[in-house]
Amino acid sequence: MPLYEFRCESGHVRERALSMHSEERSIVCPECGGESSRLISAPGLSRLGSARARAIGAAEASAHAPAVVDRVPGAGSRRSAPVTRDPRHAKLPRP
Repeated sequence: MPLYEFRCESGHVRERALSMHSEERSIVCPECGGESSRLISAPGLSRLGSARARAIGAAEASAHAPAVVDRVPGAGSRRSAPVTRDPRHAKLPRP
């Protein structure tokens, strides 16, 4: 169930879990007893899984400060092809 935020005239903000098809637009504020109206707010992305939250954080960070490549990446550790001494392999086509 999604969480909706409600704010009363006194400024108290309250969260309440309601079903998505609920048409409840106001509730009674438990602190002051006034009428609280439902707010339009951003979704709670902090409740995502940690991998998903890291991906969103990395995307936001790269939008403002993209990574800059300042040197050519290394070729890595290329292993040489194994040398065989089998005479049958000498007849095979070379790439």
